[in-house]
Amino acid sequence: MLKTLDVKIISAHFTTIILWASAFPGIRVALSAYSPEHLSLLRLLVGSFVLIIIAVITKTPLPALKDIPIILLLGFLGFTVYQVALNYGEQTISAGIASLLVSTTPIFTALLAVFFYREKLGLWGWLGSLIGVCGVAFISVGGSNESSSLNSGIIIVLIASLSESIYFVFQHRYLKKYGATPFTMYAIWSGTFFMLNFSPGLSEAIMDAPLNTTLVILYLGIFPTIIPYFTLAYVTSRTGAAEATSTLYLTSVFAFLIAWIWLGEVLQFSAVTGGLITLIGVFIANIKKEMIKENNNAQSLN
Repeated sequence: MLKTLDVKIISAHFTTIILWASAFPGIRVALSAYSPEHLSLLRLLVGSFVLIIIAVITKTPLPALKDIPIILLLGFLGFTVYQVALNYGEQTISAGIASLLVSTTPIFTALLAVFFYREKLGLWGWLGSLIGVCGVAFISVGGSNESSSLNSGIIIVLIASLSESIYFVFQHRYLKKYGATPFTMYAIWSGTFFMLNFSPGLSEAIMDAPLNTTLVILYLGIFPTIIPYFTLAYVTSRTGAAEATSTLYLTSVFAFLIAWIWLGEVLQFSAVTGGLITLIGVFIANIKKEMIKENNNAQSLN
């Protein structure tokens, strides 16, 4: 059993989870001084600048001209839409709840893979997806006393999750063609390109914002924006989209812990219950696939 463990893949999963978990409370802090659009723009500008330096050093080639339209679209969905929608959602919901909702990404990813690539989800997959949806519904109904504002935030974050799932599913082909690092660079630059529409007023926002808040965005631009996408792209290129996102349900656990330490957030009982239901659903939807894969690997070794 131990021989089947891939240390690189496990490390990539863990790095993705921790850094993405820290982004949720970081966004809440940044929103205290920046608009959702300016937050995403500055975050992506920082990430793109770092990636340009890396690209020059590593002499990363540009993508083929025929692939640029789809890369722009994937960058728009995976970065522009995802980040802006998540920022807007976190204006009305806590970092912990936002992370719980984003944990539905594996469910969206699996369902999209079934629809577009005819992957088999199986009984356990459908059951887990149904349980996950019930968990989200529980959060929506009982997650806050301010039902209307919370529900709007929940819907927006779910849109972010769906957009990110589309990015994960359709990036696989281009990961094989270009490799994880170059393709992730192309996608982040594409997402930044669309965010440039919100450039007016950014310099004034930086001048008016507290330095500590701006430093948080610098952190978001370098660590949660760049590194997790590299590590997740690496796992996707090795295992496929559904399996690569199968452990992301753990992100909400660490996000809740970081938000509690950093922001003092305490989730309501109904939100925790709904979150647990959602995570159980995601786990069930993926655990059967992992068991089948392990059995197949064992048979191939015999």
